[in-house]
Amino acid sequence: MSEVPRVRVGIMNEPTLDFVLNNKYVCDGVEYTGAQTARCVNGKIEWNGKTYDSLHFEPLDEVNDSFTLRDVTIGVSFHWRRKEDQTFRGALNIIVENDALTPINILSVEEYLLSVISSEMSAKASLELLKAHAVISRSWLLAQINKDASDPMTDSGEVVDDDKCACDTPDLLIKWWDRDDHTNFDVCADDHCQRYQGITRASTEAVREAIKATWGQVLTYDGQLCDARFSKSCGGVFEEFENCWEPHHYNYLVARRDSENEMDFPDLTREDNAAEWILSSPKAHCNNHDKEILSQVLNDYDQETTDFYRWTVEYTQEQIADLIKRRTGDDYGRIRDLQPVARGTSGRLYKLKIVGEKKTRTIGKELTIRYALSESALYSSAFVVEKHDIDADGYPAKFALRGAGWGHGVGLCQIGAAVMGAKGYNYKQILLHYFIDANINKQY
Repeated sequence: MSEVPRVRVGIMNEPTLDFVLNNKYVCDGVEYTGAQTARCVNGKIEWNGKTYDSLHFEPLDEVNDSFTLRDVTIGVSFHWRRKEDQTFRGALNIIVENDALTPINILSVEEYLLSVISSEMSAKASLELLKAHAVISRSWLLAQINKDASDPMTDSGEVVDDDKCACDTPDLLIKWWDRDDHTNFDVCADDHCQRYQGITRASTEAVREAIKATWGQVLTYDGQLCDARFSKSCGGVFEEFENCWEPHHYNYLVARRDSENEMDFPDLTREDNAAEWILSSPKAHCNNHDKEILSQVLNDYDQETTDFYRWTVEYTQEQIADLIKRRTGDDYGRIRDLQPVARGTSGRLYKLKIVGEKKTRTIGKELTIRYALSESALYSSAFVVEKHDIDADGYPAKFALRGAGWGHGVGLCQIGAAVMGAKGYNYKQILLHYFIDANINKQY
């Protein structure tokens, strides 16, 4: 068996970095401890009276030594955004990016997972749910690290139609965000990749047991590591990868209903079916409001969201016109319509036409749409548009977006998986429900 790989996690990016070395760390052969402040000045790191291109702090005891970063932003671009102090084990590397400082935590994959599972899941989560999440988090992470090394994932999926490729013209904007945005580290610490909050979230014995029980286990398909995505709630049907990210189709990430009757779902790429589905509340694992079950997968700030399966957001004409202008950088003037152009298998829009007084443009994919129509991000892009009080010129006084699900809907549905765990499914059954015909293999 090979050794446990290591991962580089970018935590934040700020002009000034306040941090505390809670134990003795070595930098340039000298031991340091206690509170520290580093600043970015003219593209250099100013620390301890000197300037550096980069700094590296190595713990004397990687298992027990830790450092604390002050005012780390969590929930970047999402509705639960806030700052908190976070503590991490392992080494600390500080680099300059975008005229600011990026602290990078370097540690083993399994130590990283101990934090991710505690950050993504509640301490109350069932053991089988924790095991399932350990496997998908490990699989996704190692797939991203392998991308850096050889980019095997680029060729492991079938290329889909050109209409799902990136595009930026006056009439059409198609873009997406992914882990590839990072060049100086493997993954970031926020929801953009996987939530990683060091040892800030207390790990339970159950989390440790789940990692030990699945040590080195990954999802594979046709010999390739699976790009094992997950979101809070699929809304009833799984989305396909290519409708959210690069135009590659993976056979293990395909449409299924989130229930025992996996093949019982309508064609939600059709507008009439999507509207009927979204405006109703069909049975699904993730159609659940049992607070005890939800507390297994939702941390305190996640539980501020109660309407994740079906939700409504309303805007006046003035509000939506101003919002779209600020969020997209384009002045559409008054908004006449928000027209669905293309939906994925879960009913999520990956193309939406904004029809304005001054400008008309189609935008996508799903996260681009979610950013354009919210101060942070809409729960999902699976929504239908209702227009109210339309004036003589055709402009509504109010828009209501009635939506389904929370997140992109690809891969494991965390709330659905929590319900499956509560019903007695084991972690392998949970995984193979969401990752179709995949295999579970031990890599180290």
